[in-house]
Amino acid sequence: MNHSISKSVFARAQQLMPGGVNSPARAFGAVGGTPVVIERGQGAHLYDVDGNCYIDYVGSWGPLILGHADSRVTESIRQAIAKGTSFGAPTAAENRLAELIVGAVKSVEKVRLVNSGTEATMSAIRLARGFTDRDVIVKFGGNYHGHVDSLLVAAGSSAATLGVPDSPGVTRGTSQDTLVLKFNDVAGIEQAFSEHGEQIAAVILEPVVGNMGCVPATNEFLQVVRQQTERHGAVMILDEVMTGFRVAYGGAQSLFGIQPDLTTFGKIVGGGMPIGAYGGRQEIMDQVLPAGKVFQAGTLSGNPIATAAGIATLEALQQGDSYPKLERLASKLAEGLHQAATKLDVPHTIGRVGSMLTLFFNSQKVTDWEVASQCDTERFAKYFWGMLEHGVYLPCSQFEASFISTAHTDEHIEQTIQAAQQSLAMLT
Repeated sequence: MNHSISKSVFARAQQLMPGGVNSPARAFGAVGGTPVVIERGQGAHLYDVDGNCYIDYVGSWGPLILGHADSRVTESIRQAIAKGTSFGAPTAAENRLAELIVGAVKSVEKVRLVNSGTEATMSAIRLARGFTDRDVIVKFGGNYHGHVDSLLVAAGSSAATLGVPDSPGVTRGTSQDTLVLKFNDVAGIEQAFSEHGEQIAAVILEPVVGNMGCVPATNEFLQVVRQQTERHGAVMILDEVMTGFRVAYGGAQSLFGIQPDLTTFGKIVGGGMPIGAYGGRQEIMDQVLPAGKVFQAGTLSGNPIATAAGIATLEALQQGDSYPKLERLASKLAEGLHQAATKLDVPHTIGRVGSMLTLFFNSQKVTDWEVASQCDTERFAKYFWGMLEHGVYLPCSQFEASFISTAHTDEHIEQTIQAAQQSLAMLT
């Protein structure tokens, strides 16, 4: 494929923006080379500025569960824009999107709309601290909750370590009240509450981790987190920014049978527009200003264009056989990738929950960051470029999940499996 225009555009971008991008993963740093510059998307396809067409499994990193430029979403946006782009005042559309979220997720009795997943987790953490009058937050290695200072903390090697900042500019004072534990480690969470239970305000976790690949929490682990938080009066926060309305209409919590105190949302609830949300038990949510005293605000929160896109997306997902179709296609892709890698003796495992999946270049099942970090990232990079040359656009990191949309078809899946066979053969 020719990528000459992409290279030219990106060279100019590097003169204008840090690293040439507005979010680090887009720079292809984990796979090397120059990122392709996208011009448009339609259905399951992306088209770059050089005219190359790709089957897309990034889906804007998760939001586009209906595919690119879905007519129901674009028409809803068009109608909303005709009325104005922002009001900074209550709208009926806010009510409708809130009704859809509350109606879909059993644990959510009230919800507050914000502008991103990062804002949602930041606000949920502040709310949990305000509600409990405690300071310590527990998170898990490999779980990404946005670029919130107190949550940008790397996992320590012991069962429970006080957080060490994971980015310059994050002070030790900001992160010192963050305990980092090993994901899926039942003994670790029990030990943390035994030692710090009266100080812990909240435990925040992803039910399916999507930023170390696709790695689900075990049912036992989720149940122990729920038991320990209830026993010690801490708030359980389920970060469903990625999994909400993705792995099931009711989110991962409906799949796993877990009921948190607070849930954070993003991505799909905005239908591709900037949005986030957090919600949960009424007694906790009523602590948020102006009902309560915990401050949170935003000029563009509940933006009418974003709410229109979110409403159209969630209403579309209520209709037809969206989730059975997603499950069938994802299962078919996972099995095809497994067979291709097995036939070529490529060490691998596959992580999948619903329409999220990852082909790990690691023969050991990935259950936490320690195992994920042992993946052969050089081999993944070669696989990534092979797939791109065969017209398949994957996340540009071994540690990012792929997403299937309702716009994908059996033909797309079969073409992808064939491309994988050819790309994997180059690795042997």
